[in-house]
Amino acid sequence: MTAWWKDAVVYQVYPRSFADSDGDGVGDLRGVLSRLDHLVDLGVDVLWLSPVYRSPMRDNGYDISDYRDVDPLFGTLADLDELVAALHERGMKLLMDLVVNHTSDEHPWFVASRDRDSPMRDWYWWRDEPNDWRAFFSGPAWTYDEQSGQYYLHLFSPHQPDLNWENPEVRAAVHAMMRWWLDRGVDGFRMDVINMISKDPALPDRGPRFPGPRIHEFLQEMHREVLAGREGLLTVGEMPGVTVEQARRFTDPRRHELDMVFQFEHVGLDHGSSKWDVRPLHLPDLKASLGRWQDGLAERGWNSLYLNNHDQPRAVSRFGDDGRHRDRSATMLATLLHLHRGTPYVYQGEELGMTNYPFTSVEQLRDLESVNHFHEAVAEGQDPEQVLEAVRAMSRDNARTPMQWDDSRHASFTTGRPWLPVHPNHAEGVNAAAQREDPDSVLSYYRRLIALRHEEPVVAHGEFAMLLPEDERVYAFTRRLDDVELLVLCNVSGDVVEVDLPDVATRTAAPVLIGNVPGSTGPVLEPWEARVHRT
Repeated sequence: MTAWWKDAVVYQVYPRSFADSDGDGVGDLRGVLSRLDHLVDLGVDVLWLSPVYRSPMRDNGYDISDYRDVDPLFGTLADLDELVAALHERGMKLLMDLVVNHTSDEHPWFVASRDRDSPMRDWYWWRDEPNDWRAFFSGPAWTYDEQSGQYYLHLFSPHQPDLNWENPEVRAAVHAMMRWWLDRGVDGFRMDVINMISKDPALPDRGPRFPGPRIHEFLQEMHREVLAGREGLLTVGEMPGVTVEQARRFTDPRRHELDMVFQFEHVGLDHGSSKWDVRPLHLPDLKASLGRWQDGLAERGWNSLYLNNHDQPRAVSRFGDDGRHRDRSATMLATLLHLHRGTPYVYQGEELGMTNYPFTSVEQLRDLESVNHFHEAVAEGQDPEQVLEAVRAMSRDNARTPMQWDDSRHASFTTGRPWLPVHPNHAEGVNAAAQREDPDSVLSYYRRLIALRHEEPVVAHGEFAMLLPEDERVYAFTRRLDDVELLVLCNVSGDVVEVDLPDVATRTAAPVLIGNVPGSTGPVLEPWEARVHRT
């Protein structure tokens, strides 16, 4: 039986920035409920909700202090139950974020763990002397705790201590929490940095190395204790640094671990020495990366397809043209992504062609990673304007500016003062209301693209073959299922280009299933044009 999620499209909601129902400037669950018709209209199958758990919000909810409650900032458990019911009534599913590599330092588990005599002392990693590990948000991965006289491990912020998954009591507590959410009607989990939960208990220097030694054991145990026997679930593992070979094992259905993983290889191709060292994307590199993942998971496993999420800058600004050709480059990137083999993820606002925000000062930023980098780089003597230029291009806050619903003040995101500023281009047609009835809008194109996946089995299930791997402007490939073949052509440039393929005139005269230049056929592609031919 074919897994349902192979035909599905997932829509990610970052609740803080989606819709605010009470005027406090922060999005909430009732705001999400009020905008579900937008998702119905778009045609998506799954809503992935970024964390809404109780949290001190040191890292926008990825520092959880209570796994079984909703933070008052976002609403109540009753609101979440209502959201689950409303989604199910509309034929959609809810995917919750699962953040179990670490908790908040205000979680009762960690508070108890700070007592050396506590039975929960071993629920976290405590040591007399730290190793040389560095935290992903900069600085050492160890912080000294005055109360207990030892250092604790945190791969991210000092406010996010890492759980010790070597302790079976920790695993049992996580499993119980997961079952509790599934019993409430949740349909699965996107698992935050899940390949980091297993660590070498010796904690050797020059690390950490992922995946850890027991990761497959832990995931198989989780499947056995929580997921087995429940129909219709989806599990997605976020795995920084995962290789194709590792992903094949994680997503092989015979191994009972995960349905798919998020990998980061393709969104690191424009990084130099770090994400802040921004380089132009070399298109053959993108083809080599995505093509390797397509080939590697063709027989076993499954791909997650994304260019945008809450941790990435806006794709149309990053890989497209967010000026003159904003709409066309947005729809080209969508075509390129959705026609690969795998499950596509749409991040809120992506379907409108939302762009990076024109930040002019560090005071406008809220992202912990961006703010820390700016101050550290300036303290090291780097030019503040150059540092800000890199932060403006790559900051996670670009993805977190409020959703643009219409051209009114604050784009109808809130009646109050938004926690991050609304992009000024919401008044220039980059909003849902302006695009909903416009057949040539980015939103209308996304509707057609998502419908194509649901109507044409070849889009979800066809074999993938890369064409023109060295071409620096044209991204071309085929999808084939039985006697149906699609030719996908994407011009990833602002130039007019001629496609150099055998029998190109005949192939590009074939019917166009979807394209972003009306009436276009033939071997010549307009700037940022995308076309899908049934050949």
